Amino acid sequence: GWGRRVTPSDALAAVPRFRACIGMGGNLGDVRAHLRGALTRLQALPGTALEAISPLYQTRPLASTGPDYLNAVAVLQTALGPQELLGALHAIEAQCDRQRPYLNAPRTLDLDLLCHGTAVRHSSTLTVPHPRLTGRAFVLEPLMAVWSTLAADPFAPLPDVPCAADRVRLVQDQGVVRLSETL
Repeated sequence: GWGRRVTPSDALAAVPRFRACIGMGGNLGDVRAHLRGALTRLQALPGTALEAISPLYQTRPLASTGPDYLNAVAVLQTALGPQELLGALHAIEAQCDRQRPYLNAPRTLDLDLLCHGTAVRHSSTLTVPHPRLTGRAFVLEPLMAVWSTLAADPFAPLPDVPCAADRVRLVQDQGVVRLSETL
């Protein structure tokens, strides 16, 4: 014959995959339900699978108002490029009635593309790695917790993060508390 028949799962296995880290959070409504729903929607994206999810963290609003936030970081394996994935994140936020009345307004759901493989992008619509990643304990702590559970991937290095002592200071200054639950 002409070789073996390619099944759809074989074809998908040939598609390049990227490790992408998604910061997740919210402080309005049933935040746990919004975060769980977002995880389900992320896993339903084309060519995308959930690799790992961090524990939940509770955080005082930072440059914001309203109730405390719940935060987590999801790690995906995805065939989507950075811009495509960002568009999908915004669509998922909209499905959870995310409103943007002003900068840092309280929100039902916030999904941030923290990093995408080795991609470095600086455009008017997308910056990866996330430009405020290194100053936000509510992102750094779940990112470091979940990263420690992953197999090393030379095509998806950990973004530059502050040293442990600096992260401890950020956690104290920003009121970040690890909860005993996961999504």
